[in-house]
Amino acid sequence: MDNEIKSMYDNQVWNLVDNVPGQKTVGCKWIFKKKTDMDGKVHTFKARLVAKGFTQTLGIDYDETFSPVAKIKSIRIMLAIAAFHDYEIWQMDVKTAFLNEKLTEDVYMNQPEGFVDAKYPDKVCKLEKSIYGLKQASHSWNLCFHEKVKEFGFSRSEDESCVYVKASGSIVTFLVLYVDDILLMGNDVPTLQDVKSWLRKCFAMKDLGEAAYILGIRILRDMKKRLI
Repeated sequence: MDNEIKSMYDNQVWNLVDNVPGQKTVGCKWIFKKKTDMDGKVHTFKARLVAKGFTQTLGIDYDETFSPVAKIKSIRIMLAIAAFHDYEIWQMDVKTAFLNEKLTEDVYMNQPEGFVDAKYPDKVCKLEKSIYGLKQASHSWNLCFHEKVKEFGFSRSEDESCVYVKASGSIVTFLVLYVDDILLMGNDVPTLQDVKSWLRKCFAMKDLGEAAYILGIRILRDMKKRLI
């Protein structure tokens, strides 16, 4: 919980403001999860602060909510292509993905349980960034990510909104996004390293090395036989 609150402060997610009478506020709650590895062993105890987005009102504190994610079949096809062409397959994870984009709407949230400011207990949090649970959070994150990878030269696939490609001569790089999970595939290691460095500049990232487990799929690879 301390780590989660620290990430909120580091990302300047909210400012404390006076609670004006009649002003709509959104509640929040803590959610606790055990994150497991591919063998089902717990490796992280995760606490996440989530807004009660179900209390939001369309046209008042949110508008657009749609956000695409890569289809499982698209991920399987990309893995097959990478295996056939002997591409590298790397994996990264975006930490606190939804905290990266500024909100365009005015959203006010109650102070989180256990972390109410002792000096200003009656104030509320005016959200400056998206937070998990908000109806527009995923939409805002997707727009933010799209703009950043576009700056680096990636183009979005016409057939799959969360698959990106960058080609320069014989060097080809693919990027597949599933919410905050990223697969990087390509035939040039220095280029892939450049992509990783760029992503680290833009977001707080976790480098997971060679892809081994994503969305419940365990990845086993025989590079000599080009099988996956």
